[in-house]
Amino acid sequence: MTDEKPIVWIGSSLDDLKDLPQKPRRDIGYALSVVQRGDYPHNAKPLKSLSGVYEIRVDDQTDTYRGVYAVNLGDAIYVLHVFKKKSKKGTETPKQDMDLIRNRLRIAKEDADET
Repeated sequence: MTDEKPIVWIGSSLDDLKDLPQKPRRDIGYALSVVQRGDYPHNAKPLKSLSGVYEIRVDDQTDTYRGVYAVNLGDAIYVLHVFKKKSKKGTETPKQDMDLIRNRLRIAKEDADET
């Protein structure tokens, strides 16, 4: 049995996950459990421009949901943001969400440095 890394929820990310519909909530939760075991979920990809940050993508009917997490910060997985992607054009993460992710990544790095 492999030791699971703990998850640290930054900002409102846990509440945001709990507010999602059942399928994306379950799929993002399962993907995070895969990450905790040290594996790479099939529905995750690196987030451009942020080293060590990954994005879980889940489609549910006509909507797309994202869970963004950081690895390589101490011994934990930091969940930075969970949200419904509102833009229907392209796959790029909206600027407002990227700004929030950058701010929460800063908080996660400070937390990891303290522990």
